[in-house]
Amino acid sequence: MRLMTCDEINDMRVSGQDYKAGCPPVDGEMLEDHGAAPEDGDDQVDPWSVSSSSAKGVDYDKLIVRFGSSKIDQELVDRIARVTGKTPHRFLRRGVFFSHRDMHQILDAFEKQKSFYLYTGRGPSSEAMHVGHLIPFIFTKWLQDVFDVPLVIQMTDDEKYLWKDLSLDECHRYAVENARDIIACGFDVNKTFIFSDLDYMGASPAFYRNVVKVQKHVTFNQVKGIFGFTDSDCIGKISFPAIQAAPSFSSSFPQIFGERTDVQCLIPCAIDQDPYFRMTRDVAPRIGYPKPALLHSTFFPALQGAQTKMSASEANSSIFLTDSAKQIKNKINKHAFSGGKDTVEEHRKCGGNPDMDVSFMYLSFFLEDDDQLEKIRQDYSSGALLTGELKKCLIETLQPMIAAHQERRRLVTDEIVQQFMSPRKLHFNC
Repeated sequence: MRLMTCDEINDMRVSGQDYKAGCPPVDGEMLEDHGAAPEDGDDQVDPWSVSSSSAKGVDYDKLIVRFGSSKIDQELVDRIARVTGKTPHRFLRRGVFFSHRDMHQILDAFEKQKSFYLYTGRGPSSEAMHVGHLIPFIFTKWLQDVFDVPLVIQMTDDEKYLWKDLSLDECHRYAVENARDIIACGFDVNKTFIFSDLDYMGASPAFYRNVVKVQKHVTFNQVKGIFGFTDSDCIGKISFPAIQAAPSFSSSFPQIFGERTDVQCLIPCAIDQDPYFRMTRDVAPRIGYPKPALLHSTFFPALQGAQTKMSASEANSSIFLTDSAKQIKNKINKHAFSGGKDTVEEHRKCGGNPDMDVSFMYLSFFLEDDDQLEKIRQDYSSGALLTGELKKCLIETLQPMIAAHQERRRLVTDEIVQQFMSPRKLHFNC
């Protein structure tokens, strides 16, 4: 389909037609990076809400077309293996990270001994994180290890203050508490900088300068088109996307990169964050910086089913990193949506549907052994494995994983948090 120009979109606004979020205008140029606008019946995917009418969840192939990204195919997975000399992470092998922008460019440069840095983030809306929040950090930790590159992690406590009914102090406290969980994932303190927006914005003139540069190059109409803001939204929301864009540029971190403005950024994130970085990629060449590359993950489903992602605000939809072994068992047994049949006899005869079963979906994220996962799939599909037995497999996988995380977090002292969150020089081989 032909993409609309800025003038055509503005004509639609003048005529009273609604411009749907997901396809922002770019100074009258063709919208090369943005794909098609959503149509009626499409999955709802934006930075604040995710929903699907299908029990299997979001149709990610359609989302790639709609967002204008590229599929992570086997060729790219094999290339990452060749370049790193490491077995691809299970998230790559299983399509958990399924879409990208410019990953081949990152690998081209890396093969020529030109390094890059990683950037990911967390919006700290509660003191406790859930297992779905671990997905980008588990994968980012692997990327940091196999490529040996520095990492910046943005804690958007300012964003949560603007969007949630929380005080500034609460948002900042949640940022520090969430940082403990992130540190417990095992990041290298010599290569990782975690920062609170509320702290770093005031301490880094270089960061703020980049925020202002982005703000100047994105119009109010554009930001409304990208994010769906309305006239009743506070001006803080309207200006916030520039703050999430700024870490994509190496000059935002002079303590790490000195005066370098040419170090490319790779951003692993869930695909609902892509609108921020489509905007960033549009702005980058106009302010003299390289476009950030991206790796997009699928969503971690709620216990009740893949129609929505797991939410920190709904206790029974989530397995929290603070949950006890008993709570994990009870939540899975009581709330995890089943792809099995109504009776044992029917299930034995017809089998279950692992593509709709939340317990199997969770195992596909956390069970390392590919052969074991495939056997579970086959046994459940054939009826040899019952729903209760599948849930037991998941419980036995998650309980020790979360207990180990809790122990690592217990060892994260205030001094360690301060070390990770202090602006400083990181190990960086340019």
